Amino acid sequence: MTMNTDITSLFCIVDDFCKIFEPYWNRYLITSGKKQRNRQSRMSLSEMMTIVLFHHSFPHLSFKDYYNKIITTFLKPLFPQLLSYSRFVRLKYRILIPLITFFSHTKGKCTGISFVDSTPIKVCHNRRIYNHKVFRGASQRGKSSTGWFFGFKLHVIVNHIGEIVDIYFTSGNVNDRHPLPTLCRSLFGKVFGDKGYLSKKLQSKLRSEYDVELVTKVRKNMKNPEHSVIDKTLLSKRSLIETVIGELKKRTNIQHTRHRSPRNFMVKLVSSLIQYNLFQKKPSLKSVLVL
Repeated sequence: MTMNTDITSLFCIVDDFCKIFEPYWNRYLITSGKKQRNRQSRMSLSEMMTIVLFHHSFPHLSFKDYYNKIITTFLKPLFPQLLSYSRFVRLKYRILIPLITFFSHTKGKCTGISFVDSTPIKVCHNRRIYNHKVFRGASQRGKSSTGWFFGFKLHVIVNHIGEIVDIYFTSGNVNDRHPLPTLCRSLFGKVFGDKGYLSKKLQSKLRSEYDVELVTKVRKNMKNPEHSVIDKTLLSKRSLIETVIGELKKRTNIQHTRHRSPRNFMVKLVSSLIQYNLFQKKPSLKSVLVL
């Protein structure tokens, strides 16, 4: 399969979505009440979304190098009204809302077996924290298993076939247990997490309000809970979500520490999640266990 057929098939998926989404979006936009020009961009919404999503096929390239070396050099015939790099970056924020909606369209469904974990999204090196300006007031210091960082946390829930079911985005200093009730609103069955989600209060809340059972490992100084054989097996397979997070960071390059705009940062984050959802091969459990 060539590069042209890859981007063409991606464009067809995105364009089919935009044909349905754009009329509804334009209908519910709120205006300021003043007369103003509604000038359309030379490039369509689906073209811009396709270019941003296709970037994750080249995670080793910065967006500037990708745009100038791949899009402008090899794929320009596919985009007759192609914008300059600086103009494209300036208009990139326009596709944020469509991307968020498209992510909801591509994410997986709960299967009754879910895995939850969080990962840090660094926005700068720790040495540059005091000089950092782009996310000042929004990002915070946090600590993960790999050490201290400055930025945000991405909380992810996946099903047993490796599909992202839902996400939650917080600052770096938020406890992993805090967003879990919100993430579990549309779930059923069991959710498996690490020791960071250990909480009897949280377990009883999820069971009573959402009919979801939270299963976690315990600390060394605690008594071993009476887990069933299936629960013990699934807890040992919790590395599935760590593999998914690894795919997000390596194959889609979700983490980038040189952002100049919060809106374009969110565009990159959401497009990375979408690109993962569109992967044909995802990490999954070899055997399907039915609760």
